[in-house]
Amino acid sequence: MLLTVHMSPVEMELLPLLCLCLLSVSGTTFADGNKPKVIKVTEGSDVILPCSTSTEEDVTSERIEWNKDVEKQVFLYEGELLLSGQDQQFTDCVSLYTSELQHGNASIEIKNTKLSDSGDYTCKIGKLQTNQTFPIQLLVVPLIIKVKEGNSVILPCSPRTKEDVKEDHFEWKKDGQKDVLVYKGMEDGTRHQQFRGRVSLFKDELKNGNASIKIRTTTEADSGNYTCEFPDLHETLHILLVVGDKLTSYGSFTFLCFCLLKTSRIKLCKIPR
Repeated sequence: MLLTVHMSPVEMELLPLLCLCLLSVSGTTFADGNKPKVIKVTEGSDVILPCSTSTEEDVTSERIEWNKDVEKQVFLYEGELLLSGQDQQFTDCVSLYTSELQHGNASIEIKNTKLSDSGDYTCKIGKLQTNQTFPIQLLVVPLIIKVKEGNSVILPCSPRTKEDVKEDHFEWKKDGQKDVLVYKGMEDGTRHQQFRGRVSLFKDELKNGNASIKIRTTTEADSGNYTCEFPDLHETLHILLVVGDKLTSYGSFTFLCFCLLKTSRIKLCKIPR
């Protein structure tokens, strides 16, 4: 089934799903031959992007360069970490296992992944007799939380650094429009009428970077796409909340996967029973 559809701003943000459902159901991977290895991870999780020489020779003194989508520098090592060219997106969230370099392992770990981390990564190890390049496609997908109607649910959120957010500005929204909670050094009371009296923070945890919220007495109307945004940090976390015994509009055995095509159209992939 191929359709051209109009996408809401929230749906546009979910494009990095890239046919995740189809890949999961079919078991398809792209690590064969010269095609990039595909790694899928839920937003907010840590992920290791592998990069190792076939000979396992010591690369401690070699140039190791990680890039995203060709232009963004993720990590550069030349005997030491060089930060001057690192893209702001990866500040303080990427690490290299330096003790493994002697075994040819130049893998990196990205902490607390975001949807914006999805993309094409390359690891280049230079100054070897044969310059080796390792392509990886990272797919970061939203966290899906299911809860029975009438129960309470916690929607997790924290910035990459997980530092104190008591004085920060963050906002929770539903479907890109409804204000669930707005915090600017203190709660300002802004709520859509749907959530008044039912949403709360864990105030004692703000000092630990925990901006999670609790929604009490959930109803099916609470189902939808939630975002937790830190405007000053340029970070946004996405969560799909499903309230009820079935996946509401998604169907219990049917999934709609938003697939970004080169034609800039969106394909809806319907998975059969």
